[in-house]
Amino acid sequence: MNLAYIPSPSTGVIDLGPIPLRGYAFCIIIGVFVAVWFGNKRWIARGGTAGTVADIAVWAVPFGLVGGRLYHVITDYQLYFSEGEDWVDAFKIWQGGLGIWGAIALGAVGAWIGCRRRGIPLPAWADALAPGIVLAQACGRWGNWFNQELYGRETHVPWALKISDGPNRVAGTYHPTFLYESLWCVGVALLVVWADRRFKMGHGRVFALYVAAYCAGRAWIEYMRVDEAHHILGLRLNVWTALIVFVLAVTYIVISAKLRPGREEIVEPGAPEAPESSDTADEAESDEPEAAEAEADAKPEADADADADADAPKADGTAEAAKG
Repeated sequence: MNLAYIPSPSTGVIDLGPIPLRGYAFCIIIGVFVAVWFGNKRWIARGGTAGTVADIAVWAVPFGLVGGRLYHVITDYQLYFSEGEDWVDAFKIWQGGLGIWGAIALGAVGAWIGCRRRGIPLPAWADALAPGIVLAQACGRWGNWFNQELYGRETHVPWALKISDGPNRVAGTYHPTFLYESLWCVGVALLVVWADRRFKMGHGRVFALYVAAYCAGRAWIEYMRVDEAHHILGLRLNVWTALIVFVLAVTYIVISAKLRPGREEIVEPGAPEAPESSDTADEAESDEPEAAEAEADAKPEADADADADADAPKADGTAEAAKG
């Protein structure tokens, strides 16, 4: 018997009068706001305009939700299209089931459309959003806690997650993999922010670092889960996905660093100058008084030289008259 454990909520829905507030959806919404808010701050710091991140997110978020749901339904089709299941449940996104791989892939398509409409390079926008996206994932994982899903193997550690009896689950205490992944995502966000400041990364490498770091954690967390999943060569499908995407992300970082070192100087045409450029302007303004003072000092010397030149012909004429 466990003396300490993480309790699970008795219900994932809170009724606010006639409006049901579902914990899973609430966590997703909070995550979106966090991503847009933090991404906007980073975009402005890079020299972009306030509001651009939100404008592009209008395209990216719906595409991401559709992509995340499609990935889940395709990889867990037996939950919706096998005998005795109702295929209509595939549309009930509030019951849980969003695959981050599909959400990022199709969300990138939506972001690409939004960036093209604004004339903005997608890699620069993705770099600004990367830490916010992984923080959004940290928030979204708590939706699994509300739904009592995606937990790990049975355990009796003090931080075990207590699960109650229900459809497709057995009461007991299990590893809270939702919590492990949430904490890992926060760590990834801190890593990405630090690396971006330390190495001045650009051209999509910040986003690629986020992808690689997330996949490294997702692989071992996925290995702990006990919910039903497809296996390939003894490993869960999502473990293979994490490994493959990790290799692709690291490869992109290496090749991109060689082909396009540094970071973009201009991320949004027509935007106000980046904060760094204001330092140069201040230095130029501070040099103006010195230049004016030097010009004032040089003016009397120039006038004296002009007077000497004007007197020279008169001296020559007087000498010639005396000689004659």
